Amino acid sequence: MKFLCIECDAQMRFEERQQPGDGTFAAAFACDRCGRRIAMLANPMETQLVESLGVKIGGRTLEPEPMEIVRGALVAREGAFVDESGLSDGRVRPRFSDESQERLARVPSFVRGMVKRLYTEYAVERGIAEITPDVMDRARSELGLEGM
Repeated sequence: MKFLCIECDAQMRFEERQQPGDGTFAAAFACDRCGRRIAMLANPMETQLVESLGVKIGGRTLEPEPMEIVRGALVAREGAFVDESGLSDGRVRPRFSDESQERLARVPSFVRGMVKRLYTEYAVERGIAEITPDVMDRARSELGLEGM
């Protein structure tokens, strides 16, 4: 698998991989032509799937193998990385407390937006007006995201 820059149609270069020790991994890629960067974050179940297939992210090329079953099971959720600025159904968008913003600042920059969105969606679904470290802990536990 290769990542291609949509703007340049150039193969993106692997930049970095992080494994925070909670069963997840994150990988960043960059386009050498235009400087565009993208990131991929795998939850513990996705990480286990990738490792069980023997796939190594960054630095190693695998021989082509048929992956029809896996490809057929992977479906992207539309708008998964879109940051919605407002809620159309009248619900209030929760705010992050100062303490929770400090915790977010420690998340790798290339996945911080996705992590923030997970906590925001959790709070909106439960009618929580302010996201505190306690809310973040409950969300991680309930959503199976321990260590994030």
